[in-house]
Amino acid sequence: MAANPRDELVFLPLGGSNEIGMNFNLYGYGPEDDRKWIVVDLGVTFGDQTTPGVEVILPDPAFIEEYADDILGIVLTHAHEDHIGAVAWLWPRLRAPVFATPFTAFLLREKLRDADLLDEVEITEVPLSGRFSLGPFDLELVTLTHSIPEPNGLAIRTPLGTVLHTGDWKIDPDPMLGPVTDVEAIRRLGDEGVLAMVCDSTNVFVDGSAGSEADVREAMNRLIAGLKGKIAVACFASNVARMDTVIRAAQAAGRKVVLAGRSMHRMAAAARSVGLLQGIEPLLDDNQARHVPEDQILYLCTGSQGEPRAALARIADGNHPHIRLSDGDHVIFSSRVIPGNEIPIRNLQNRLADRGVRLYTERDHPGIHVSGHPCRDELAQMYAWARPKIAVPTHGERRHLLEHVAFAKDLQVAEAVAPRNGDMVRLAPGRAEIIDEVPAGRLYVDGGVMTPENGEALRERRHAAYNGMLVVSVVLNDGGRILAGPTVKALGLPGDEEYSIEEAVYDLAEEASQALKKVPAEERAIDELVETTLCRVVKKAAYRIWERRPVVEATVLRV
Repeated sequence: MAANPRDELVFLPLGGSNEIGMNFNLYGYGPEDDRKWIVVDLGVTFGDQTTPGVEVILPDPAFIEEYADDILGIVLTHAHEDHIGAVAWLWPRLRAPVFATPFTAFLLREKLRDADLLDEVEITEVPLSGRFSLGPFDLELVTLTHSIPEPNGLAIRTPLGTVLHTGDWKIDPDPMLGPVTDVEAIRRLGDEGVLAMVCDSTNVFVDGSAGSEADVREAMNRLIAGLKGKIAVACFASNVARMDTVIRAAQAAGRKVVLAGRSMHRMAAAARSVGLLQGIEPLLDDNQARHVPEDQILYLCTGSQGEPRAALARIADGNHPHIRLSDGDHVIFSSRVIPGNEIPIRNLQNRLADRGVRLYTERDHPGIHVSGHPCRDELAQMYAWARPKIAVPTHGERRHLLEHVAFAKDLQVAEAVAPRNGDMVRLAPGRAEIIDEVPAGRLYVDGGVMTPENGEALRERRHAAYNGMLVVSVVLNDGGRILAGPTVKALGLPGDEEYSIEEAVYDLAEEASQALKKVPAEERAIDELVETTLCRVVKKAAYRIWERRPVVEATVLRV
């Protein structure tokens, strides 16, 4: 396919640039007024203390939704939540066919089944190293190594040049499960000529290499073999190689293994569907585990990040239906701390320690975890193989992306651009540059409902979380005469011995009463005017008492 003089090749991240997680990348080809698009990954991130009540956060597809008819396909690089977790939520707004390898497709189908979308979404399974075309895009999967089965880079060939989109990766010479990095394919791309490499930046500040799963297996074998009592190992369920490592280490030490947590069971099923987790003894269910001596059991658990409903949190709180840990037992954290999760993880570990459980982390026991992302030596190696003309860092916070740009320039890459979410980068023709900025917001899943980032419900919840809440009620007759109240109830506001909360709400009620009496009777007959008066007076008085502006809700009852 020959290039039209007006054709452009553009890259547009709507998630995953200036952050780690929520990957949502677009490639567009054609003239500005008639581009065809492919989506590469469609992931989520998770709520934190700044988003109370919100567990899942999605990228906002508003920009590309306008061009949904021009989306040729959604291509998934691997099955981590920050790459596929938003498909079930956002596919109805995009309605494009999905392309994925068998393992990723298995997990995606489970998500779509839960969302009642399985029969609607067209999923094409692409074999490892497979190649297919979508309009002007000729796509080839490039086998890489990561911390989940079947991780792929994408070679995206167009009439204006080839882009290597790495997805998440590392260089693991012995990943234990699955093939090693397809070095020859990357070198071949380099020989053909790579216009741009859109590349993972997670560990750009870390010297050396990430390490191999084979090293983890050796360390885990030693550690588990030397422990007495019950053992629980917490890791990411998606790290099937780590699951395999722990299971084999446990069985070598004469222990039976129990999976604890729904995602562990789901990932194990997905792994078996593509021929992984073979050659191990059968795993026990909870009932069978009850009859196994303590020194002969190992629990493989979800919850390494302190998730409140995960198996390990329930064990720490003593409310897991089947698993109890106490003095003389052990918990191994075979995972890294995701930035932002430090506090919940520390709280979880403290609760376990209170039970007498001994804890093992990568900090005090090096070797029981390795990262799934490339460090500087691996980045340098990838650039040497691919030899791109343009470096486009993604999958990192701002500091990661800018450091990646500097690193690429040190490696003699001719051009480098570090886009933020919403920055449209023209890769060709001409010099790479940001040519436009489009909306790139977030959507919150709040109580199972998608809401805007600045939605009223979350805004009020944040306000109440930091400032407290006051509820004012009054009983009036239809003519506006005060029959009872006003009364005030406080939520989340302090009092002390000198000025108790009871005294404070009494004073607020008195001020509200005096203000309401000054309102003409005909105006007191209108609920909205009464509510406005009560809210205004109570807010003003509350600021005088606490120097805060709590949420104030007023209720008028008529009898």
